[in-house]
Amino acid sequence: MPGQLIDRVPELAADDLVAALVPPPRFDVVRFDTYVPNPDEPSQATAVAEGQAFAERVSAGSGKRGWLRSLLGGSRGDGTATRGLYFDGGFGVGKTHLLASLWHAVPGPKAYGTFVEVTNLVGALGFAETVRRLSGHTLLAIDEFELDDPGDTMLVTRLLRELMAVGVHVAATSNTLPDKLGEGRFAAEDFLREIHSLSARFDVVRVDGPDYRHRGLPDAPDPVSEEELTASAAREDATLDDFDELCGHLARLHPSKYGALVDGVSAVHLRDVTVAPDQGVALRLVAFADRLYDRAIPVVTSGKPLSELFTDEMLHGGYRKKYLRAISRLTALARDAA
Repeated sequence: MPGQLIDRVPELAADDLVAALVPPPRFDVVRFDTYVPNPDEPSQATAVAEGQAFAERVSAGSGKRGWLRSLLGGSRGDGTATRGLYFDGGFGVGKTHLLASLWHAVPGPKAYGTFVEVTNLVGALGFAETVRRLSGHTLLAIDEFELDDPGDTMLVTRLLRELMAVGVHVAATSNTLPDKLGEGRFAAEDFLREIHSLSARFDVVRVDGPDYRHRGLPDAPDPVSEEELTASAAREDATLDDFDELCGHLARLHPSKYGALVDGVSAVHLRDVTVAPDQGVALRLVAFADRLYDRAIPVVTSGKPLSELFTDEMLHGGYRKKYLRAISRLTALARDAA
């Protein structure tokens, strides 16, 4: 009998949450010299050069920063905040590869997490404790940087302002330019000042190109039959869950635990996939899909095709890019399983 994700209830201590802020296994071995720029997209080669230059600046300043911090009690000492680097582009152009390469290229202590993982860390530890634990870092790398509600806008702006003021370098990826964060997601008028003050601290590097995950590849495999699903789930360390039951389980877990939920799983099988009934379920599925993709865990499903996981309204709303990214990643994982 295959195991079930709904039977897993991982527990993570504060030290575990901070220690987990590293590039996902899929990006353990990536480096700048393993990124192969598309010759038809010159911005990609430029992005590699910009990332390498930023890594060199961070590395060159790390020793001096440590001496200044010890001398001045944590202040950077020059009255200015560090500048950040911001890789902007569409899905599947290698932004995460570049960000992970940058992380690997600089000395520690350093942290790497998705935007959701960073906000989840604050939620789990509290703001002051998060600042305390990260303020001694050389680099904070944030993947898929998005501001989805006013609370996150204020939270992340304040967090990065405090960290950058004490010399923590920040690098990020996103599908949205920094000065456009928040547009189309909420009434941003009251938060424009915070959004703009944040964007002014980043040098933007555009990364263009088609989604490599689907370049020249067929569409996602069709959902399988019940018999095929059960047979596939018989493989070692695989799991098999009813889709609705898994959605309910995800609602009871803090999203910071989704990675631990699937650690050690060889393949995830979902029975009777349906359309996400509401935004809350849909966003939890996005976070779950990200953790599966991080760990390169194949996905096999029955029921609705993965392309129908989100409603048309969702795909044209404020979280459109999140949902399209999830479909892109789940499609790639379904191909891996096939």
